[in-house]
Amino acid sequence: MFDNLSEKLQRVFKNLRGEGRLSAENMETALREIRVALLEADVNFRVVKQLIEAIKQKAMGEEVLTALSPSQQVIAIVRDELIKILGSHESKLRFANDPPSVILMVGLQGSGKTTSTGKLARWLSKNGHRPLMVSVDVYRPAAREQLRVIARDINLPIYTGAPEETAPMDLARSARKEAENTGRDVLLVDTAGRLHIDEQLMTELQQLREMLTPVEILFVADAMTGQDAVKSADEFHKRLSITGIVLTKMDGDARGGAALSIRQVTGEPLKFIGVGEKFDAFEVFHPDRVASRILGMGDVLSFIEKAEEAIDKKQAVEMQRKLIENDFTLDDFRDQLRQVRKLGPLESILSMMPNVGMLKDLKNVKIDEKEITHIVAIIDSMTPRERANHMIINGSRRRRIAKGSGTSVQEVNQLLKQYTQARKMMKSFSGGFLGKKLGKMKLPAF
Repeated sequence: MFDNLSEKLQRVFKNLRGEGRLSAENMETALREIRVALLEADVNFRVVKQLIEAIKQKAMGEEVLTALSPSQQVIAIVRDELIKILGSHESKLRFANDPPSVILMVGLQGSGKTTSTGKLARWLSKNGHRPLMVSVDVYRPAAREQLRVIARDINLPIYTGAPEETAPMDLARSARKEAENTGRDVLLVDTAGRLHIDEQLMTELQQLREMLTPVEILFVADAMTGQDAVKSADEFHKRLSITGIVLTKMDGDARGGAALSIRQVTGEPLKFIGVGEKFDAFEVFHPDRVASRILGMGDVLSFIEKAEEAIDKKQAVEMQRKLIENDFTLDDFRDQLRQVRKLGPLESILSMMPNVGMLKDLKNVKIDEKEITHIVAIIDSMTPRERANHMIINGSRRRRIAKGSGTSVQEVNQLLKQYTQARKMMKSFSGGFLGKKLGKMKLPAF
């Protein structure tokens, strides 16, 4: 996410740090490079012009040009202006005073609308709501079946309709009654899409809006389509008055042009982003955190939130004790890997780390998820006694473990080597200054 843009902007700031002091000339050069980086990231040209003008006005001020660390001040200015473009603050979902709150999901075919409906339903359920889903796409039976399968997978209810209900309005009307009768406080309506915007589609959506009076009309757009997504959002907004945007496939978009343009063009906020195929790969959009990611500052707050949701706190405290007392077994090693996996794809987790110091090369690390599967399989093939005391694992035991886990003896040897190195490192930590500090802390060890 934003990899290309982030890399180019950091190059600009590095060049600025190399200057003895800032001048109007090298500041103009930096602004020109920022402009090119934004345009190459497929950011709308009007948005680029507005952003550069705002940065220039603040960065060319006397206090910046004469500051002791002018490049840091320029970074702060760019961050502030990026946040303004992205939306200044998180935009929360609105809910009706009298439930059910109706949320209309709209967008072009293939944008990820149906999957996003399921992801949003799961997110709502995790945040104290009782959602009901319904698909009113009567033109593509596969779309309704897809939502039904998603509902089953996330274990949340869906209104499928009676056999005689073949019109979108009938399905929507009955689904709202069903939500009222079953105490569901949110109704998510997955609407029909087209490959392009046409009059029939818009008329149908307008009729649904008039009948359902939704609290939110969320436009779902594919981030990979860049400025096409921005243009479609603008057209939908003119006809329907959308209230927010969901950008899907953000994990595959290295440019980020749609995210940086869509709010400024439509005037409506980005509310959620899809960052993977799994149902939990769905995040609230935080403008300040995204701006920090773009500038290589990481997104530690999102990492902490993910950790708090995924990591078992009691287990984490117990793991901290074992680290300090150097009582870290192969069972613990395996459990830690399983906990980390709950956080999501490892590349996604690494992308949240600040691009500074010893962390700066993490973005180049390629994680093979199969490797973790192999490690867990190897440890699972050991006996409880072997997992508790790795020193007893001799040659014949290694051959048996390799056979039982479908791996090679070399892979078993490599795992044991990695494990012993980890134990040595933890022993040095626990015996020194860091160990004393850890002993006083009440934070979970990840």
